[in-house]
Amino acid sequence: MSTEKLVRMANQIASFFRSYPDDQAIHGIHDHLVAFWTPNMRASLLALVDHGNQELDPLVTKALLSVPGGKSPIEKEVAGPEQVGDLGSDAG
Repeated sequence: MSTEKLVRMANQIASFFRSYPDDQAIHGIHDHLVAFWTPNMRASLLALVDHGNQELDPLVTKALLSVPGGKSPIEKEVAGPEQVGDLGSDAG
């Protein structure tokens, strides 16, 4: 996939989250990228950040650099009942 397309898609995600407070937007963008983008796609974005790409939305850059890695947010949706407590659900 071309870098131009990756930038466009990432910036569209940032546009969606722009109405949220910055910290929530950054986490939302990060969660989306981890859940739905391949590691290679995320690595390509990080390479653009490393090279000072100015077309990438600053919220995307912050999401890539400031949120620590962790479990995929998609795991929260497919976890069995034995894992729910570990994933932070308040469901009984």
